[in-house]
Amino acid sequence: MTTQQNRQLKLGAFFMIPGHHVAAWRYPEAEASSVLNFNFYKKLAQTAERGKFDMVFLADGYAVSNRFPAALEQTVSVRPEPLTLLSALSSVTEHIGLAATVSTTYNEPFHVARKFASLDHLSGGRAAWNVVTSAQDEEALNFNQQSHLLHELRYDRAEEFLNVVTGLWNSWEDDAFLYDKDNAKFADGSKAHTLNHEGKWFSVRGPLNVARPVQGHPVIVQAGASEPGKELAARTAEVIFTAWQTLEEAQAFYADVKGRLAKYGRSPDSLKIMPGVFPIIGRTEEEADEKKAKLEELIPVEAGVSLLSNLISFDLAGFDVDGPLPDLPELALINGGKSRFTLLKDLAEREGLTIRKLYQRIAGARGHREIKGTPVQIADQLEEWFVSGAADGFNIMPPYLPGGLDDFVELVVPELQRRGLFRTEYEPGTLRDRLGLARPVHPAQQVRAAATTHA
Repeated sequence: MTTQQNRQLKLGAFFMIPGHHVAAWRYPEAEASSVLNFNFYKKLAQTAERGKFDMVFLADGYAVSNRFPAALEQTVSVRPEPLTLLSALSSVTEHIGLAATVSTTYNEPFHVARKFASLDHLSGGRAAWNVVTSAQDEEALNFNQQSHLLHELRYDRAEEFLNVVTGLWNSWEDDAFLYDKDNAKFADGSKAHTLNHEGKWFSVRGPLNVARPVQGHPVIVQAGASEPGKELAARTAEVIFTAWQTLEEAQAFYADVKGRLAKYGRSPDSLKIMPGVFPIIGRTEEEADEKKAKLEELIPVEAGVSLLSNLISFDLAGFDVDGPLPDLPELALINGGKSRFTLLKDLAEREGLTIRKLYQRIAGARGHREIKGTPVQIADQLEEWFVSGAADGFNIMPPYLPGGLDDFVELVVPELQRRGLFRTEYEPGTLRDRLGLARPVHPAQQVRAAATTHA
């Protein structure tokens, strides 16, 4: 297979510790006790950087689900706060991007703007924000609420939240700080801008007490595949982490979202679509099969049912695990993750999967694409999607850690490099530069440029 001229794929290393498979912590080679060990994260980040990954990515949530007491004992339910961890990792890495998930549902824009601006400065321009909406009632209970916002309201709040954050990042123009000791002028006050936002959800005065980020704005990542999510992404996102099972589904999503960009004055290259991929890698096909079988046999039933219930926002406890999915509510009645609900319901119906077979199928990839085989076979599958209009790159989800990441870096990355599909050295500059994304121009600069043009 051949690629488009000079086009190379982007790679994210999605860290879920000690691996993405729900039973990863039981896998013999997984470091299950290192969930809160900084040195373990340091080793993983440096391995990803050795593999020339574009970024490391940390998911997050704001609750421990206790709807299934047995599953609470059988699954990993603790993790570090991502911005704290990424700030520490910025000091032990040099090139790799640092992407953190922060929800717009249970945060305030000023805090989020300040934290990501700080991370961007501390890392030399490597910060990225994965913008999400929270979808679990358990999270609401930790923030003075009895239930979470309706789906459409979550996206309404998210859009205004994002507007406020980007407005705060523009509080200072790029050259506002003078550090002029002789004239006692630390900053040029004419280049400070008070936001004075008054909206449906937020009232924020500003300005932000952090200089404009190195990248102008940290890279904006999103993951929503619902209709409101796609529209918000088309207007504001620069990277999309998405989940698809088939090439045809991924191609349709890719064409749909890229096709929406023009109405917002954006080019197709201004948005990178990176589906999640769960790779099970063996030096032989037999070794890959053995790894998959071992992971599946380690899944406790309660943990599998709990995972699937959370992903489809429907309680499957009490149903026969060797029977089919029960009749599920209409999509309009689901107030959780609509796109993942549809994806998993369609998968079960398309392949006639029982509850057990479905949770085994998604226990690692969690709705994302699972690929299995030798390094050449893994590279073949990534290349097919990349050259077929389904992806600009991939968010790699190792089954267990550190071994799953080591295998990808040591075995698959060299094969992608041999094919000319992936970098052999980091390009200079920021994360935004390496992703091929333009640095946002400050609005005041745009106004002055327009005035000069019409003068």
